[in-house]
Amino acid sequence: MRGLRRLSRTLFIERRSLTILTTLFFVALLVALSNGFWLMSRLANVILIAIPLAYVWTRFNLNHLEVTVERPVDRLQEGADFAERITVVNTGWFTKLWLEVEDPSDLPGHNARRVISLGPKQRRTWRTVSHCGRRGRYSIGPVQITSGDLFGMFRRTKKFGQSQYVLVYPRAVELPNFSVPPALLPGEGRFKRPSHMITPNAAGVRDYEPGDSFNRIHWRTTARTGNLAVKLFELDPASDIWIVLDLQGDVQSGEGDDSTEEHGVRIAASIARYFLLANRSVGFMAYGSTLHLQEAQRGLSQYTRILEHLALANATGDVTLADLLNHESPRFGRHTTLVAITSSTDESWVVSMQMLAGRGVKLASVLLEPSTFGGEASALLIFGALTAADISTYMVKRTDNLAQTLSSGAGVTATAGDGG
Repeated sequence: MRGLRRLSRTLFIERRSLTILTTLFFVALLVALSNGFWLMSRLANVILIAIPLAYVWTRFNLNHLEVTVERPVDRLQEGADFAERITVVNTGWFTKLWLEVEDPSDLPGHNARRVISLGPKQRRTWRTVSHCGRRGRYSIGPVQITSGDLFGMFRRTKKFGQSQYVLVYPRAVELPNFSVPPALLPGEGRFKRPSHMITPNAAGVRDYEPGDSFNRIHWRTTARTGNLAVKLFELDPASDIWIVLDLQGDVQSGEGDDSTEEHGVRIAASIARYFLLANRSVGFMAYGSTLHLQEAQRGLSQYTRILEHLALANATGDVTLADLLNHESPRFGRHTTLVAITSSTDESWVVSMQMLAGRGVKLASVLLEPSTFGGEASALLIFGALTAADISTYMVKRTDNLAQTLSSGAGVTATAGDGG
């Protein structure tokens, strides 16, 4: 049955012109043989010659073509424009009629299709711009050129170049302030911990190794010993910030940009940006279709790595936030501040947070109210449980301005006055 449908589609939709001409050929041939009518005989001869010529024309029209595509960037921010420049060159001496050029992509809103004709040794160049309205990983290319004969009997497509992936980062909101409980540090406020990055705290020197930056060379030691020496640095006395995003599919509500998934991703990116700009060490964890884990580090490169995780994150996981916290709890110590982002109304994750608090981990949470995203459940009971557990909590609704809500101070403020 499927084969019959496919045959019908080929004969009466994809190759309709060829089917009509073939039928007309046999009718004309039958009439010519039955009564010798000369007009039908010539019509049959014309069709018999036209079909092969149309096939040869279709194949010849895609020869001697060169295509180049310029895509300057393969990583963009949500809301930015993706631009590319396509150039098609006819290297032959015959005109190319009706070339349908397309650069296929699953990027929403991407449309790089154009019908052109090229004279001998002629080239055409044009620029296309697509708006990146949704985070994610998208494929673009290879460029496809389709041509056909004048009667529409045959179509042929030829691919040029390779496919390329474009990563669209989620858009982060600039937060004037975001308060979380500080993690208490022992002794004089510093635990010695070497860093591969340059910080204000020089801890010593070591011998120069190939690959070390020249701006880390300690010239006094080098002059005294006669051997190149570089400075060692320590981290500043500040706790690690861990952002844990709940990507369990069953707890999500809403669709598209107005979903708890997209709000959670945007909040995670905004919080990471806030602390990394403050030169804090930030880690990220989430479990969607796979585990997204980025160990706590500093610097703008860490922000890029977290954005890459968030761009690929999807709320299709079956691991609850409570299970994730329980399984990964050894990563969080006394010098850690954990920020959980979730829309879950299951109190089990609050119990897991309390267990972490008993080990000295400082806690904060961003609670998305699912009822405002079209969900049936309400987060009020969870908010009450967090209040009773003395966990600093931000409540976010669908229509809230994230910059104002996350900068106005937590709803439960046991230590909200201390910025961590």
